[in-house]
Amino acid sequence: MSDQRPLLSMKKTFFYNFFPSKAEEEACKINNTPYEVTRELVEIRDLYPAPRIDLQNPWQIKKKITHDEIVVGMLMIPFFEMFEYILRYWTLDVAKSLVNGCNVCVDMWDVTEENVPKKYEGGSVWFRKLPNDDFSLWCIELFNGPRLGDGDEIGLYWDPRSSSLVFKLLSQVGS
Repeated sequence: MSDQRPLLSMKKTFFYNFFPSKAEEEACKINNTPYEVTRELVEIRDLYPAPRIDLQNPWQIKKKITHDEIVVGMLMIPFFEMFEYILRYWTLDVAKSLVNGCNVCVDMWDVTEENVPKKYEGGSVWFRKLPNDDFSLWCIELFNGPRLGDGDEIGLYWDPRSSSLVFKLLSQVGS
């Protein structure tokens, strides 16, 4: 993809409404309640092109797996990385569903064994927004068995061509 025309994507961001409308201000006075700042997920045209996916090293999100992630069966994805590398390729409606608390199921390819990629689908892989605005990737099957260990490094990226997540075990602590 690095030698192709860049994919068009719309960046997702939050729009905060700090100032109440006259009607909201009046309602707060009548009910004797403070105005609550609201936020809404919106799409904006990014000043910069979407991050390029280098097919030789496409792993835009790299992280070391923690013991807690193994026990629970999910990976923590920080807010910035989720917005920058994954949500920008999703439709606004699907991204809004996620940030509003719904689980969003995705297809995921495990390409750790490059000759035998494994596909997880059918609701076995999903994203969830956490209370601190980070995100979690749930895939119990990925953590079943002794393959993933504490401190192992994994890589992830969203493939916009297939609308799927791609996972790879990059290095293991024990090897």
